[in-house]
Amino acid sequence: MSDMYTFENELYLKGYTAICGTDEAGAGPLAGPVYASAVILDKDTVIEGLNDSKKLSEKKREKLYDEIIAKARAYAVVYVSESVIDEINILNARMLAMRQAVSALDIKPDFLLVDGNRDPQAGVETLCVVGGDGKSASIAAASILAKVSRDRFMLKMADKYPQYGFEKHKGYGTRQHIDAIKEHGPCRIHRRTFIKNICGEGK
Repeated sequence: MSDMYTFENELYLKGYTAICGTDEAGAGPLAGPVYASAVILDKDTVIEGLNDSKKLSEKKREKLYDEIIAKARAYAVVYVSESVIDEINILNARMLAMRQAVSALDIKPDFLLVDGNRDPQAGVETLCVVGGDGKSASIAAASILAKVSRDRFMLKMADKYPQYGFEKHKGYGTRQHIDAIKEHGPCRIHRRTFIKNICGEGK
């Protein structure tokens, strides 16, 4: 079995039965929500090819997304809007999104594996794993669900706000995106706290 299942297998040996991975996508962009997912995989289910979503092609992510949805014992995907990000800051928004994803699961986990070094305080025994989306199958699965869900949302926003090119950069601060903000000003889904230096405080 892949090394991606080492954390989960060690926890099963300790008697845990509902091990959940959680991760978020979209901390860095200038526009759009931050998404988070929580995934509980079955003990005997192996999904080949799980890895950090950023290291996978879009086609591979989409394929794995469908397989994770089909095979997961439980999963949830949530988002925290750009207006809330502006209100509470991106770190707090990321933690909130992961907490909400865990609480939205149909099954209450008895252990939580979190990508990164900060505990979202989800009310479950937790281990933070730096680089966890490349080390734990459960975290990787959550990473993929969050990333694909956010990318799909940003493609919808590209249709609604075609002047920004969201379909290309998904809201990240590329030169094209920054130039579009300077030319057109922000739209509804821009994070005002992220772009105040681009378009000035007054816009």
